[in-house]
Amino acid sequence: MLKILIAVDGSDHANRAIEAVGKMARSALDLEAILICVSPEPLFYGNYTAATIAQIESDQKKQQDLILSQAGVLARAQGIKLAEPARAYGVVANEIVRMAKELKVDQIAMGTRGMGAVGSVMLGSVAQRVIHQSTLPVLLTK
Repeated sequence: MLKILIAVDGSDHANRAIEAVGKMARSALDLEAILICVSPEPLFYGNYTAATIAQIESDQKKQQDLILSQAGVLARAQGIKLAEPARAYGVVANEIVRMAKELKVDQIAMGTRGMGAVGSVMLGSVAQRVIHQSTLPVLLTK
């Protein structure tokens, strides 16, 4: 069975990665996908109360839940068998590569542009970092 980690962030590009994996699943490949949503760790400047920090963390988790839920609906509609989704916090590319190793997947799938505001001309900066850091095959979609 082929295990694929699909990085999702709520963007159309991430949705196209799900659709590409769906085509693979419909081509009679025995595969299972794990959706992953990585939230960057928030940068705190100044003095925040514990309640404020807890609210920020709660809002991040709610956003991840929404992204994973919507991606799960699309993935199931594409005929993809899903394992339990994954969440991570930190540097997005680093966490995608780390979780791919930890979950022992065979491949990573992701869009070339996501929700990030800064990136290079051809590929998103997260996609570039994943390609350079990962020893696994990486499927990129436009």
